Amino acid sequence: MRYSEYGKTGKMVSAVGFGGMRFDMKKSDEENAELVLYAASKGINYFDSAPYYCDDRSETILGLAFKQLKAGSFYIATKCPLSEDTEQKSYDMVRRSLDKLQQPKIHFYHLWNLRKTAHFDHAVAPGRLYDGLLRAQSEGLIEHICCSTHQDGAGIRRTVESGLFEGVLMGVNILNFMFRWDGILACNDLNLGVACMNPLAGGVIPQHSDALAFLADEGETPTDAALRFLIANPRINIALNGFTTREHVDQACRVAENVVPLNEAAMTRIKENISRNLNEICTGCGYCRRCPAKIPIPGYMMFYNQMLLEHKSREDMIKLVEAFHGYMGVADRVADAKDCIKCGFCEERCTQHLPIISRLTEMAEWEVEAEKIPKRLED
Repeated sequence: MRYSEYGKTGKMVSAVGFGGMRFDMKKSDEENAELVLYAASKGINYFDSAPYYCDDRSETILGLAFKQLKAGSFYIATKCPLSEDTEQKSYDMVRRSLDKLQQPKIHFYHLWNLRKTAHFDHAVAPGRLYDGLLRAQSEGLIEHICCSTHQDGAGIRRTVESGLFEGVLMGVNILNFMFRWDGILACNDLNLGVACMNPLAGGVIPQHSDALAFLADEGETPTDAALRFLIANPRINIALNGFTTREHVDQACRVAENVVPLNEAAMTRIKENISRNLNEICTGCGYCRRCPAKIPIPGYMMFYNQMLLEHKSREDMIKLVEAFHGYMGVADRVADAKDCIKCGFCEERCTQHLPIISRLTEMAEWEVEAEKIPKRLED
């Protein structure tokens, strides 16, 4: 197992992290706790959870395991929902997690699920969520305040430059890394910890292993290659994996035992390889970002990728529009796809020569149809 210091915290964390969101809910808490103990025996020392994961059982399962581990041999990460938006509510949420985890403190506590600037501004305003975390930190209940985010790279940079966080959890994988890479670079510039979730693109990579076979070196699977991309990357501290079985743990740890650190030349080859083999897929380079109509084109292209990679229908994509608006780095948008003025700026700068204008037109139609679907309440 490879270990690295998580930012400036002084804590050496395992390159493979245990994501507590994929426990087998057919098993008892005690059975699932055995999986946590097995992961610890393989060298994993970073365990991530959140309130309400796995029918609100995740923190309880981890707590059962932690009671059987030596103090100081593991690190706990959990989160506070943005809905706990007052100092008292967020402080109470810390207490709730501590009770479930059966521990005296939480090492990495995250302001959870920042998707747009308004979320950040509200959470850190006086008397709001962040003040509750500061209060808990002053009492020794949490050690390091971090955040989790689904913003694009530029949004992540704005967030971390606030100086309020010691680490960031973000969704990054071998297929979308360019979309959030500037966020990783910002964390590196500020010496903040970097943890990356969603290493297998929500199951897309193992489910389409034939189409993505080009990702793999000889003797490995595309899943191995995707895990290796994060685990071997010196700019990333933790590849956070959601584990359900011992086999999942074994695969990630096997990759970690044999990795050679990726250098910049290797990163360039990976990007070129993806562009060459998936020539319809946007690699998220961001050259189209300065759209005169202010459309967040990289985010829209990432959404279109989802249709191409997962072979989704038009109807499928319409149903996903609401989630896209919240999670694909477009939550702060001031313009939608329908606002495209067809000036050609984006297509002139696209290194892959993608038909961006026609894709925006298509996605504008999806957005119109999605407006007809009854909306859930926004958090």
